Amino acid sequence: MSFTYEIEIPADVPESAKGTYVENMKMVTHGSGNLMLFAGDQKFEHLNDDFFGDDIAADDATPEHLFRIAKEGRIGVFATQLGLIAKYGKDYRDIPYLVKLNSKTHLVKTAQKDPYSPLLYTIDQIVRFRDQSGLNITGVGYTIYLGSEYEDRMVSEAAQVIYEAHQHGLLVVLWIYPRGQAVKDEKDPHLIAGAAGVASALGADFVKVNAPKKDGSSSADFLKEAVAAAGRTKVVCAGGSSTSAEGFLKQLYDQIHTGGASGNATGRNIHQKSRDEAVRMCNAVSAITIDNADIGTALKIYNQ
Repeated sequence: MSFTYEIEIPADVPESAKGTYVENMKMVTHGSGNLMLFAGDQKFEHLNDDFFGDDIAADDATPEHLFRIAKEGRIGVFATQLGLIAKYGKDYRDIPYLVKLNSKTHLVKTAQKDPYSPLLYTIDQIVRFRDQSGLNITGVGYTIYLGSEYEDRMVSEAAQVIYEAHQHGLLVVLWIYPRGQAVKDEKDPHLIAGAAGVASALGADFVKVNAPKKDGSSSADFLKEAVAAAGRTKVVCAGGSSTSAEGFLKQLYDQIHTGGASGNATGRNIHQKSRDEAVRMCNAVSAITIDNADIGTALKIYNQ
């Protein structure tokens, strides 16, 4: 498949911000149109469950591990909370950042209460931070729990985020997960496609969804409906829990080449490894996502 990419600028990006929007898109996709998003937002979302344990490298115990990987590995953009960027960003100025605007922990389960994750910061505050710090703040991210009884609040906040972000040339990635007591199957392909369609209707640049499953099996073929529903909003799949490097890279390749996805959002499959191995995994994932490499080539990069 060809990765030749002509950037389409949404109509809600004013003339004064078009150059910024284009430069941000080029930066995070390396000109390919595909996104390799290194996800570090789990520090808030999953507490320390993803960063300390028997099967997790000791390197992962400190937040700086994430920044070291993002600096040394080849990524598109590093997504995390503003507080971490403020603490560490001055020592890692070359990293392209995406600020996660809302987050919640996993302690309150759906059986207890439908999920709601309100805004932590406004776009004006992010723009002020970008201008004051001089860091590469390329975009923002926001999570919607579609099907939650609080869905209306999150959808409304997301709409405002997208409009205001585009006014300043910032990109927007929506995390959309069907979740709540009204949702019977969070990974139903038809429902995932519906979530992708909502992202399109809101005007997001990318939408991060869980890989769809049907009858307990996962197949890149199921992604096709979501990619079609998303239209000009590009679909990327969440990486999920750690698995073998070969299995993950094959899954990613199939999602792009069979399902039509435009990249990935990977966290645990990278940062739970030691620094050296995590950097090699970043480079292997980017080879498939950005360079259109085959699985064999990506595995050589990982194993070098």
